[in-house]
Amino acid sequence: MLKKWNNPIWVMSSAYDKLSLEELITTSKAVGAQGIDLCVFRRDGTREDHTATHLQYERFTAEDGRRLVDMFNLSGLKLSLGAFENMIGGEPSERLKNQNHLLRLIRIAHLLGGDANDVKVGTFVGYNHELGNSIDGFQKNLEEYKRVFEPIVRYAEDLGVTIIYENCPMEGWRSARYMTTYNNLPAVLAARKLMYTLIPSAAHGEIYDPSHDIWQNTDPVEVMEQMDIQRLKRIHVKTTRNLRTKARTEWGGIYPMQYVDVTLASQAGVDIPKNDWDRHHYEAMLPGFGGTDHMDWNAFVAVLHRRGFNGPFEIENEARNSKDTGNLKAINQGFEACIRFLSPLLWELDTEQGYVYPGGEELSVPTVRDIPEVTMDKLV
Repeated sequence: MLKKWNNPIWVMSSAYDKLSLEELITTSKAVGAQGIDLCVFRRDGTREDHTATHLQYERFTAEDGRRLVDMFNLSGLKLSLGAFENMIGGEPSERLKNQNHLLRLIRIAHLLGGDANDVKVGTFVGYNHELGNSIDGFQKNLEEYKRVFEPIVRYAEDLGVTIIYENCPMEGWRSARYMTTYNNLPAVLAARKLMYTLIPSAAHGEIYDPSHDIWQNTDPVEVMEQMDIQRLKRIHVKTTRNLRTKARTEWGGIYPMQYVDVTLASQAGVDIPKNDWDRHHYEAMLPGFGGTDHMDWNAFVAVLHRRGFNGPFEIENEARNSKDTGNLKAINQGFEACIRFLSPLLWELDTEQGYVYPGGEELSVPTVRDIPEVTMDKLV
């Protein structure tokens, strides 16, 4: 029998975008979580889907960091930070704002204790389609990634902070009138291997979300077998039910549905995307809540434990029957059911209490001094 590593189970705060930080902490504790991945998106950002801002990031000081650590210790919770935006593509002025915001979050993570407190900073990389549409476009995106992220990773390393990339392709991030749905560079394992080769620093790694590979017909268990397990810092708990639709037969399971003239599609009896995200014939779900999915969680957890992964499992609630209802009780029920589903896989059995997380050390109160914010033009 494989050893259980007693991985903590966290919530990702995007599902609780209407709650204050204090309400978020209380609710996370009530549903049974051991930590929170705090979403700290730009308030003036252009992204509208699954975002939240649960930290006053402007003029954040070392004293603010100590107060926040005290608040989380009082609640017995751990934390990380994240804002998932396009860093190398999209509109140039927004791109630069996203890069500068990532630097801001790295500084805040440092003031919260950084790697010593396991405070990571989650991000996307994005994709530059102006480069991507030319010959050798993927290679050019890798080179642009290195140009942008090499100084960012160096800055994080100097501050004792690790950046972590999520593997979502962001398949609805552009209009359905575009051919491709590949909008985030680290969406496949090959890209992530190439990225780490281009920037060998240990100060960047990944959040792996198996749901994104399932609808791409890739086995998450095999991905975990082949990856550098030292790069894995978080698991995003979300899963997928691949839909058996007429559109999947029409368009296939590899290429996205394409937008064509509405009248032509109607005359031909062909399905076209109803919105920018309606292109790959799947439904996001929470494991253990409201039905079965296409994920073998037993095999997935087994390979992670065999390879020694002991980090948090973060529940990213984007389920249609939970987060998308807008109903707080349904959102809470989704988290609670997911934690119950995962607990026998992750935690040892206590003879009196059943499957319970054994607890861990408190966050260390940071002793670092204030440092000024930096922007991309100041990095060398």
